[in-house]
Amino acid sequence: MNVLVVEDEAKLAALLERGLREEGHHVEIAGSVQAAGQRMANGPAAAEPDATGATGATTPFWDAVVLDWMLPDGDGVTLLGRWRRHGITTPVLMLTARGEVGERVTGLRTGADDYLVKPFDFEELLARLDALARRAGGGGDLVRAGALMVDLRNRRLVLSGRGVSLSGREAALAAALARRADDVLTRSELLAEVWGAEFDGPPNVVDVYIGYLRAKLRELEATTVAIATVRGLGYRLEVA
Repeated sequence: MNVLVVEDEAKLAALLERGLREEGHHVEIAGSVQAAGQRMANGPAAAEPDATGATGATTPFWDAVVLDWMLPDGDGVTLLGRWRRHGITTPVLMLTARGEVGERVTGLRTGADDYLVKPFDFEELLARLDALARRAGGGGDLVRAGALMVDLRNRRLVLSGRGVSLSGREAALAAALARRADDVLTRSELLAEVWGAEFDGPPNVVDVYIGYLRAKLRELEATTVAIATVRGLGYRLEVA
């Protein structure tokens, strides 16, 4: 996973970074609210060179965030609330020295997916991160294509941790394209799958809804995903 650790205590941050890297995760550290905001917006940096000297970019989104409650220039709860208001749905595990029930509830209601009270066992942190990853990436209600995710249950389109709402038809069309990313789907195929074989409305309804989805991708500032028109055939979801 790509894990962003937001922790200002240098010793703990170093221990988390080393431990998560030893488990095979790509880890980056942010020690303040400002730094965390920049890292969330920019996504993971390029991967380090391998044994051959080659480099490869990591996937352009965070899979999880480990977020400390208290930071030198603010607090994690306020930062988390800002992320959620901006449609960022990345799973967040909050670290806190605050064990009171009321404060844990505040963190969860603000948008935290889970929490750990300091001091904690590193193995438990790993297990909770694994659970968050399974929860975010599994199930028939989620369709992935590269960094793009279609959440059918909640009718959302998510890209690089940011999300926008979809109508039912938009969600079904996005899922149909994502399931067969990089394949050409004809208008007839899309009509049958999204509107049903008995649909007798105008066939250009597909073109109209493709326009809606393109507008949502522009809203997400998509650069790695696009819906291409294949003249005379139909449409293809292109994933970098």
